[in-house]
Formats: sequence, C-alpha cells, structure tokens
Amino acid sequence: MNRQPAPPSTRLSEFEEFVRARSGALTASAFLLTGDRGLGEDLVQEALARTWRAWRRLHRVENAEAYTRRTMYHLHVSRWRRTKVAEVPAEAAPEPGEEDPDAALRLAVHAALLSLPARQRAAVVLRYFEDLTETAAAETLGCPVSTLRARTQRGLKRLRRRFPELRLSDAEPSGPDSRVHPLRGESHA
Repeated sequence: MNRQPAPPSTRLSEFEEFVRARSGALTASAFLLTGDRGLGEDLVQEALARTWRAWRRLHRVENAEAYTRRTMYHLHVSRWRRTKVAEVPAEAAPEPGEEDPDAALRLAVHAALLSLPARQRAAVVLRYFEDLTETAAAETLGCPVSTLRARTQRGLKRLRRRFPELRLSDAEPSGPDSRVHPLRGESHA
C-alpha cells in the first residue's frame, strides 16, 4: 500500500498541535537534564526544529514525541561533550517566597541530579522522572539495556552516597520494566 504524503497544511497543523500538547512536558524534562531553564528551553526548541524537518518521515504523529525526546537527549550529550560550563556559586541563597514544603525537596533533587555526569543523569531522568521502561529509555538514549542499567545503577549509587538526606529507596527495580521510584520508594506501575 503506497501512502500519499499529507498536504503541507495538514502536516503543519499536526506539528503545531503536537508542539502545543507536548512542549510543557518536553521543557520539564529538558530542565531536569540541563539544570537551567533557558538552556532547557533552547534544547527543546532545537529538538523541535529537527522534529519538524523529519516530520514527513515520522509517518505517524505518535512517533513524534519519541523522536523529539531522543533528539533532545542526544543534543544534550553533544553539548555536554563540546563545552563544560563552569558553575559559578551565588553570593547568597535566594530568599524563598511563600512557604512551599516541597520546594526544599525539589531543590535538593535538582542539585543532586546536576551532580551526576550527563549520561547517568539522562538515564535516571528517563527511568524515574519520565517513567520510561528500561527498554524505552535505552532506545531513547540509543544504547543497550545493559548500558542503561549500569548508568542508572551508578547514578543512584552516587546519589545515595552524596545525598543521603534524600532518603533514596533501598529497593532496586526488580524487573526490566519495573518502576519503583528510587527517590520516593513508591511504585509507578
């Protein structure tokens, strides 16, 4: 069966709908990866630009998010390889606004994630913040499942050692597609 390509106006409207529906989630993931809102937004924009160029080849709109996420993670690793940006400590911590009981935990998790090497961070974010299975996360990163497992285990071990106050769960995922969140110990099945 020879499939006719969609007219340009239909492709554009499909892409615009995809961007409206998924850009928030993509930006949140990019922020966790980069540790910077601006860099995260730039990463999403570049990944979306590449997704648009490949839109005709994606065949189905359902493939777009997987393609965009994979592109985003590969772009992030490429940037990390090219340049390492020196972190500059602030003179003083910013004054908190309203009391948010989860703000301290979010900041601690964010700082902990930033302490990981880029590949370990990507593995942990995909598995435990994006709730991807090992298979899906490995596919997104373009690596074997065994490599993803090793990166995830090393990342979690490093987080447990350096940030014991986060009370990381002792329970490792029991199966290839288990979803026990190591930061909270709860199941995401």
